[in-house]
Amino acid sequence: MTFSLDARFAQFVLLRFALVLWLACFAIAEVRAGLPVAVDGQALPSLAPMVEATTPAVVNIATEGHVELRTNPLFNDPFFRRFFNFPKRSLQRKTQSLGSGVIVDAKRGLVLTNNHVIANADEITVNLRDGRNFKAELVGADPDTDVAVVRIPAENLTALKLADSEQLRIGDFVVAIGNPFGLGQTVTSGIVSALARSGLGITGYEDLIQTDASINPGNSGGALVNLRGELVGINTAIYSKSGGNIGIGFAIPVNMAQQIMEQLVEFGKVQRGFLGAQYQDLSPQLAEAFGLSKSNGALLVSVVAGSPAASAGLAPGDVVTHINDKTVTSAADLRTQIGLNRVGKQVTLQYLRNGKALRTKVEVGAHDAALAGNKLANKRLANTTIGEIPEDSSAYGRIAGVMVYAISRDSPAWHAGLRKGDLITSVNQRPTTSVAEFLAAVNAFNGQLLLSVHRGRQAAYIVIK
Repeated sequence: MTFSLDARFAQFVLLRFALVLWLACFAIAEVRAGLPVAVDGQALPSLAPMVEATTPAVVNIATEGHVELRTNPLFNDPFFRRFFNFPKRSLQRKTQSLGSGVIVDAKRGLVLTNNHVIANADEITVNLRDGRNFKAELVGADPDTDVAVVRIPAENLTALKLADSEQLRIGDFVVAIGNPFGLGQTVTSGIVSALARSGLGITGYEDLIQTDASINPGNSGGALVNLRGELVGINTAIYSKSGGNIGIGFAIPVNMAQQIMEQLVEFGKVQRGFLGAQYQDLSPQLAEAFGLSKSNGALLVSVVAGSPAASAGLAPGDVVTHINDKTVTSAADLRTQIGLNRVGKQVTLQYLRNGKALRTKVEVGAHDAALAGNKLANKRLANTTIGEIPEDSSAYGRIAGVMVYAISRDSPAWHAGLRKGDLITSVNQRPTTSVAEFLAAVNAFNGQLLLSVHRGRQAAYIVIK
């Protein structure tokens, strides 16, 4: 049998078309089959199994509340109100917020979140991933660490296992889970960029985890987990000039959050630890002056008589370098580590005196008791805690006075306009440069109090009747 050139060409074209069609069908089958589940016998890595197990424990939190609008102290004067016909009730503004939280105790229905997520909330709603939602009860909140605990009904909940955040290392992989911008549950990944960040001004007591896992507004209170799905931190803040993520986020270590949670559940508030000493950073110049080779630690400037520090034998000039074998890097670090310990707990301090390394045990005292020293005899300042201006305050050394550490919303001082963080420089035109002077001035008067108050860059007089 013979073929002409045209016939052979036609046969070649048909065979090539059939081959192309067969290859196309094979390719379509491959596409439909998706990616292989393994390469060279090894399964492809995926965070999906861990994420599926952890996300039911991460919740969305929605709040509704109100805040009182700051007004001139004159508006609190009854004569001024009557003269200008101002209403007696204070001016208020409704607030709403969205954030995240983490179920950490399924049996008791406990949810960890940030204080700033639930601050000023009259109503807190917790939304679960499975579509259920509950009205939550506020167990307690600690603004100084930005930790809060709410409780929901313990109905078939999933809780995250808590890791030991002390075991975290720079470079460890972490995953952030939360509710950014109110979009719904979102998962991002990254690494631990740094540990023990402090001096940022985010919270009063800082020992933060830094991560490049994307954290955006609404992620606050959400979970930072390791690759085993264990909770290592509570996402709390971002560093950004635009308000969006730039790869610098911060989380509260779970060990710290757990300590705060236990106190909030037990007492409803945090009983802050107290050493009874003033201290400052050990600069290279100070280290050289004290004959030390390193500048890590906190230098004691003064020790209060009868305080835990004095009872332990500490003295001005001592340099505290470790607490329970954990390095003290700065004065702020010492304040944080002491403040987070329970009152009555015994801790071991390592310190340097004249270049010699020494150790001593200290029983942590009560911070609130130390602040007041004596009880306020004047009932106009009931439920108000006054203390010295702390060293980490921008007003320290610049304004002579005392600071309002805490104040109840139901107190006469609150209704007169006094707020947490205010600096009081005089009582009835009598200067008060220390807590002792403040107590003497306040307790000397049975009538109304005229306080000179500084708030930020503003100053005003407040009358408490």
